[in-house]
Amino acid sequence: MKFFSPFFAPFFLAVAGLSLCPASNLPAATPFLETTDLFVAANGDYYHIPGIVVTSKGTVLAYAAWREHDTHDWGNIKVHLRRSTDGGKTWDAAHQIAPQGKAPKAIVLSSPPKVKGREKEITVDNGVLIPDRNGAVHMLYCVEYRRVFYSRSDDDGLTWSKPTEISKIFEKYRPEINWKIVATGPGHGIQLNNGRLEVPVWLATGGKEGYQHNPSMVGVTFSDDHGKTWQTGDIVSRTTGRGTDPIIYHNPNETEAVQLADGSVLFNMRTPSAHQRKMTSISLNGATGWCKPQFVEDLPEPVNFGSTRRLSLKPVSDKNRLLFSITGSLETRAEKAPDEKSCKREDMTVFLSYDEGKTWPVKKIIRPGTAGCGYSDLAVLPDGTILCAYGAGPKFGSDAKIVLTRFNLEWLTDGKDSVPLGTADPGVEQASKSSVAPK
Repeated sequence: MKFFSPFFAPFFLAVAGLSLCPASNLPAATPFLETTDLFVAANGDYYHIPGIVVTSKGTVLAYAAWREHDTHDWGNIKVHLRRSTDGGKTWDAAHQIAPQGKAPKAIVLSSPPKVKGREKEITVDNGVLIPDRNGAVHMLYCVEYRRVFYSRSDDDGLTWSKPTEISKIFEKYRPEINWKIVATGPGHGIQLNNGRLEVPVWLATGGKEGYQHNPSMVGVTFSDDHGKTWQTGDIVSRTTGRGTDPIIYHNPNETEAVQLADGSVLFNMRTPSAHQRKMTSISLNGATGWCKPQFVEDLPEPVNFGSTRRLSLKPVSDKNRLLFSITGSLETRAEKAPDEKSCKREDMTVFLSYDEGKTWPVKKIIRPGTAGCGYSDLAVLPDGTILCAYGAGPKFGSDAKIVLTRFNLEWLTDGKDSVPLGTADPGVEQASKSSVAPK
C-alpha cells in the first residue's frame, strides 16, 4: 500500500536534505524516435482500430481488430492482443481475446449487412482496455455493434474472465435516440482519481438499413465498483444538423477521455463538420452535467479517431502536459474547400498542450504520408517514453498495418522540454498521488 502524497513532499525532501527542484535541472535525455511493426496483415486480412495501455505492473498491452476478409465494419472480426514486458521493445505473439461465441440475438430487429455466403460471421470489435490501480485490467467490447460485453484480467492480460453482457444499461438512452448501433470507445478507457472506471460510447439510429453510423450521439458508461456493475451517464453530444455553417456540427461518435488537473473529465470527440476541427465537452464528474461541446481550433478533424492521453501532472511533475494524436494537418487542409470529404488521413501527428487542452502549441509528424486506417492510441511509460500505436500503410486496405512508434518529449519538442525524472504519468500510478475528483 502506498502512503506517499505530493502534499507531504516538502517534508520528506527537507528531512532527506534534498531540493524540490533537482529533477528539472537534470540534463535532458537524448531525443529518440523508433518505429516497429505491431500488427501486420496477411493473406488479404486487415488490422484496424488499435489500442494501447500500460498496466500497474508496467506491462504494455496493445490490441487491434483483425478483419479476416476486408475493411468492412461487419464480417468475421476478432480482437487480437499482444503483450510487452520491456516497454514496447519486444512483443509476444498476437492472440485473440474478447471471444466471439455463437451468433447473438440482437436486442434490435434489424440485422447488419453481411456478404453473401458469410451471413453467419460474427463481428467483435472496439475493444477498450482500462488498467485498474488494484492490478486488474478491464475490457469492454461490442458484438455486431448491437451488444456490449465486459471481461477482466487479473494477470496482466494473460487470461480473461468469462464475458458478461451489459447491453441493457444502454436502454436508458432509448428515449433520446432509438439506437440500433452501440459502440465502445474505441482506444483506451480511463480510471479517475476516485476509482471510477470510464469509457465513452456512441450510439446511432442506423438509418433505414439499420447499420449506418448516423444520426448519432455520444454517451458514457462507468463503473464505481471496479467493473462489477456498469451504469450510463448523461448524453454528451448529439447530432444537431448538417450544412456549411461552421457552427453546425453533426454525428459525434468515436471518443476518448482524459481527466483534467482539476478532477473534471474531458471528452475529445470525432465530429464531422464543415469546420473540420475536433470537438470537446467537459463534465465535473465524468458522468453528468456535460458542458456545451466546443470546437478546438488547434486540432484538425479529418473524420478520424484521435487519442488523448496525459503525460504529466502537477504537483507530482513540473507542468501539466496532455498529448493528442491524429492524422491531418491544419495547414494543408486550410487550402481546401470547407467540405468534410476533403479531409485525408495523412501525416500521423502528435500534439502537446500545456493548458489542459485549451491550446496545442506543439505538434510534430511522427509518420508522414498516407496512414492506412489512420486510427491511433497513446500510452505513457513510467520513464516518460511515449507510445503511439496507429494504422499505417499506402492505403485503407490489406496493405495497411498497425505500427508502434516510441519517442520521448525531447524529440517531440526538439529538446526544448523534458519530463523530470520519475514524474511521467502512466495513468494507473499517477492518479494515486493526485487529488480526488468531485462526485
